[in-house]
Formats: sequence, structure tokens, C-alpha cells
Amino acid sequence: MKKHEEIGKPRRRIEGALKVSGQAKYAAEYQVPDLLYGYIVNATITKGRITHIDETAARTVGGVVDIFHHDHRSDLPKFDMLYKEMDAPPGSAFRPLYDAEVKSNGQPIALVVAETFEAARYAASLLEISYAEEAFDVDLKENLHQAKKPSKGLATLIKPLPPGPRGDFESAYASADARFEGEFLHGSQHHNPLELFATTTVYEGEGKLTIYDKTQGTTNSQVYVSNLFGLRFKDVRVIAPFVGGGFGSGLRPQYQLVLCVMAALELKRNVRVVMDRKQMFTFGHRPETVQRTRFGATADGELTAINHVALAETSRFEDYNEVVVNHANMLYPAGNVTLEYKLVPLDRFTPLDMRAPGGSTGMLAIETTMDQLADQLGIDPLEFRLRNYAERDVSSDKPFSSKELRECYRQGAEQFGWSERKPTSEQGRRGNRLVGHGMSSGMWDVIALPGTATAEFTADGKLIVRSAVTDNGQGTYTVMSQIAAHELGLPLEAVTFEYGDSKLPLSPIQGGSYTTGVIGSAVKASCRALKNELFKLAQIMDGYPLGNALPEDAVFTDGAIVLKEAPHTKIRLTDIIAFNKGKAVTASKSNIPNVFKLKQYTRASHSASFVEVEVDEQLGIINVTRAVTVVAAGRIMNPQTARSQILGGMVWGISMALREETLLDPRLGKYINTSLGEYHLPVHADIHDLEVIFVEEHDTIINELGAKGIGEIGMISMAPAIVNAVYNATGKLVKVFPIKVGDLL
Repeated sequence: MKKHEEIGKPRRRIEGALKVSGQAKYAAEYQVPDLLYGYIVNATITKGRITHIDETAARTVGGVVDIFHHDHRSDLPKFDMLYKEMDAPPGSAFRPLYDAEVKSNGQPIALVVAETFEAARYAASLLEISYAEEAFDVDLKENLHQAKKPSKGLATLIKPLPPGPRGDFESAYASADARFEGEFLHGSQHHNPLELFATTTVYEGEGKLTIYDKTQGTTNSQVYVSNLFGLRFKDVRVIAPFVGGGFGSGLRPQYQLVLCVMAALELKRNVRVVMDRKQMFTFGHRPETVQRTRFGATADGELTAINHVALAETSRFEDYNEVVVNHANMLYPAGNVTLEYKLVPLDRFTPLDMRAPGGSTGMLAIETTMDQLADQLGIDPLEFRLRNYAERDVSSDKPFSSKELRECYRQGAEQFGWSERKPTSEQGRRGNRLVGHGMSSGMWDVIALPGTATAEFTADGKLIVRSAVTDNGQGTYTVMSQIAAHELGLPLEAVTFEYGDSKLPLSPIQGGSYTTGVIGSAVKASCRALKNELFKLAQIMDGYPLGNALPEDAVFTDGAIVLKEAPHTKIRLTDIIAFNKGKAVTASKSNIPNVFKLKQYTRASHSASFVEVEVDEQLGIINVTRAVTVVAAGRIMNPQTARSQILGGMVWGISMALREETLLDPRLGKYINTSLGEYHLPVHADIHDLEVIFVEEHDTIINELGAKGIGEIGMISMAPAIVNAVYNATGKLVKVFPIKVGDLL
């Protein structure tokens, strides 16, 4: 008997045609009647107070309806708790238009609302704003002495602080045969998804709102808006079926949401507010971070001492933290370890999760340091890692739920041709270009959270699965449909996945590579419960067609229940619905992680990247000519969309190593390259031969699907592999990222 298999099958994104044909609607594209347009005004100082806002000229512009600012707005709550949301770090969250204080450059300070966008934008330019400026400090490197330990809060449960010291690091480091000490710096980086942040608020009357928002969590935005404006949760509906890229920028509700809702409630009109590209640089970002490493090893290549310190920026009002230093001892079982992570409060906006937060930062320093030690010892970098391979997480004294990193190394080295790598001292060449090969390990923690889904089988033979989860482009819509189709034995075309709507079953924000494991497991559970309901009905149908059969005696396939031992005995699912008087059968289930069980294991996905670079000897220009990334991330639901995810991560790794940086002027306290013309990202000419390999990995611990998630892991090992390849080509170790032409001349 053939069972319909959908999990593991390569499938194109179901919504792909809608996107490429322009039919998919994003937050700023919903056409609603009687629409007003808001334009945000941002502070031009970095720190101080607003002393006066002169609206006179702005209000003379035809079509201007109102101007909102701290002296003219609806009431906002005073308590910090009401500004908290699912991704809020410890501290006091930013409150748009709350008072006259300016905390960072570009902070929103007013909203001009008009009948047309053009009128709102022009009127905004006429506002005359006076400030009382105060001294500010935005320079991380000049304030490292003010570093402090992060505050503890709910955020640190998901992003754990470093474990305490093990052994005697100083003695072990002093006696090591090979030692490396380095300081690494990467600047701030800003999210630049294609879709700008936008909100369209439809005022339904009597405090009821329908909100089209760019967000990675419809429920998160719903709760946030309800708390701020004193509305009932059920009266606030947030919809986001299509999100034009998030990468972490939509985990927290951004300020255009607050301003748009405020205007809609006050004016009792439909309102749209869209940020421009420059305004996209005024909120959270990947934090600038200074890292210091000291690693020591024996002459035969045993890593004995690890010291990893990270000092990162945060705002004055929140303690944003990342997991930067924890992974060195998880990957490499040295007996003497000291890890430290501190924050430096500055007059900048609070940083925000950005793809592979912490992991991509920390691994850049860890894996570069590992190559430097290997070079000192005259050991091949891959061999050095294999000699220090961790079969168990010694940092927490726990086993891994599964770990196939060794197989990642093997398959990657074979596919790449790593055995042909030349030592750094033997510089490879192609004409006037130096050729180098580098590799790196990658690791990303698997997060377990609760989530809910419902499944419904209808009279016309369709399966409808529902969850409030968003799809930010990763392929969630397609993968959830595949999981449901697989569980009920239906063709993919018979499944509809309804998502991206806060009225649907509860979902956490989509980030951290946990969505497939969390919501996918809930989808599987709800479909399994639906099968049980359908089977119960089949058992009592006229003539008892299933006899005394139990659920385990049957299989769901091709829209029917079929007995395993008697394949000719089958009942169509539509016949069961007909027996149920045509009423659809529904089941709802939550995925509740077994925290006690999960805590007994270290849960992580792993990767290995192998990279070739060419460096122009005269110009210092670096070209990544080919790269292979091998990933162990549990069960892969859809190899086609998964491959796209990893390819995107590899491109971002190239960006992190060679292109991407937001430049800060410490005298002005502001970022100065706030456009896509000046914020450098890889283009097609930068991307060459990229290959993705998934190794087989079975994990029965992490969730019912055995899926670990792949959004972050494809990026983490790429940037350090590039840095190591550049060193192999040139003999020059660059410690300030991204690498610039001048670093190699």
C-alpha cells in the first residue's frame, strides 16, 4: 500500500506565483477607503529635549488633518510593563511621542497626517523644532571601561548568559605550547529588507481596529497595541500574510505601528504610515561588538585554554544581549575556560536581533582564532578541529540531542577538495591573484517554545490548517502545508494553510530558526488529533466498515482510511463528513515542549563552510570564487526551500565579511550611510559558485518532527571561513570587519 509522502519532498513556494506577479499584498498595499497618510518626523539631535514645535507653517498646507507629537497626542500608559512585548530585553522600552526627551539620533518626534502622502511629507518639512541639546557619547571603543554585566530577565532565558569559569585558565594559557591573543571588531549593521516598515490601520468604529502591519508576529503586535491603547484584544486584529523580509527587524513592533494606530484612533479614520529607507536606520540593528580571545593548545594540537570576552553596545534604556561567547567551549572541550559578556550603554537606539544574532558575531572571533592556532602548530585547520571535536557539551556536562558536525566536515572537505589546500606559507596563485582556502565550523542553539494550530477537514475534501504565524519569505506557508498533507495522507493541493492573522491560533514571533519545529509540531499534532476524530466517526458508520480495527491498524492515504492488513477496506474521508451531516471535523492542539526532558540535552544545529577566495595582489580586492556549506539541522522538511535559506545565509556571510557596515560619526552621533547606495551589500557580481549539502541527522529529542531549523545556521560559518581563506591567501590576519581593500595593501 502506497502512503502519500510529502515531508522531505522538494516543493516550490506555494505563494511564489503571487509574489512574482505582484498579486501578493504587503502592509502598505491594501486599498482601503477614506485613507489618510502619515509622515514621520525624526529628531535631528542625538540627545537632549524638544523645547518647542512650531506647527504654524505646516498647518497651512492644504490637506493637512492633524499633527501629533508629545504635546498633542492621545494618552499613553506610564508603566513599563505595558510597553513590553515578546522580544523585549530588560529595561524600559522606548515610548514613541511619550515626552520631550530625545534618546538617540533619528528618534521619531512627530507625525503629520494629511489627505495625501505628498501633503504630509511636505508639511513635515515645514515643522520648526527647537531643541536643548545635551552632551552625548556613542563611541563604543572609547567607553569599554564602562562595560557592565547585562541585566537578567525573560530574554536571558532564551539567550543565556555565559556559564561560569572552568579550571584555571590563566595557568593553562601561560603553560600552553601555542597561544593566540586577538581583538576583533565589527561595526553596527542594519536590517535592509526589501519591504519598508509600514502599517495600514482600518478604523472599524467603537475602538475596533484591523491592522495590516509589517511584522514577524501578528499576535505580538496585537497584544502590544491593545496594551498601549487600552483596547480589548479581540477588538484588535493584525494581519500580515506577506512580509517582504524581516531578518529580525520585525520581531519587535516598530514605531510606525504606534504612530499609525494613535492617529487612527484619534481621528477615527483609516491611516497609513510608511517609513522611508533612511528611517529604517533609526531603530534596532546588529550591535557593534569588540571581542577578545586568548586560546592555548599543546604541541600536539589539544586545545587546553579558552578565554572569550565580548563587549557590545546597548542603549541607555534597555539591556539588549546576545549569545556571543558561549559556543567556543560547546564546540571545543578545553578544560580551562573563562567567558565574559558585557554591555556598554551608549546614546544609541537599542540594538535588535539580526539574522544569527550573537552566533555570527561570536563565531567570527572563535573560528579565526582556531585557524591562527592551527597555523602556529603547523596543523591543517580541519584536522585541528577534528582533534578537538566535542562528543559531549563539556560546558554544561550534557549530551547533544544529536550532532553530525563530523559528517559535515567529511562531506564538505570531500566536495570542496580541501586536501588540495596549500599552507599559508606556500601562497597559491592565479596570475596576479593570490588564492586562499579557508573553513569554519558553525553552531546555532535550537529553541523550544509553545505554539498552537487547528486542523479542519471539510465536506469538499479540503484540509484547512490555521496558525497566526507569519511567513517572512522562508517558506513557512509551503512547509506547514506539506506537514499537514503528509500527516493526513493528502495531496498538497488539498491543503490550505491560513496564517499571518492574529485571530488565528496563538504563535510566537517568527525568529531564531524555531518556527518549523514549534508551529510544525503543532500542525502535526492537530492533524493527528483530527485523524483520531475522523477515525472515531468511521467506527460508528452504518455497517461498521472498519470492524474492530484500532487507529494503529489503519493508514490515512489518498483521502481515505485504509486498513493495513486489508487494503481493499477503505473509507473516503468525504464519506465520513457526509455521515457527520456534512459538518466539518475540527481539532486543535498545542505544541508544549517537555522542558524537563529538553533541559537534559544541548540542542543545536551545526554547519561547516569551505571557501575559496582570490585576492588581487595589487588592488587588494577580494572575490569569493566558490564555497560549500554543509548543514546538519535534523530532518529537512523541504530541500528546495531549505537550500534557498542556506544560500541566503551564505550570501549574508559574504556581506558580513566583506561588505556590510553602518558607519557612525561619533561627533554627530548619527549613522551616515543610511541608503542602499552607501550601505554596501553583495550584488550579483559578488556571488559565484555556492553549493549546499544537507547531511542526514535524526533527532528524537528536540520535537516531534526532528526539525532543528535552518534560518541562521547557513550564515554563521561563512564569514569566518572567508576571513581564514583571506589569511591563507595573503598571510594577513584582519581583525576589523568588514575587510576593506586598505587592510590588504
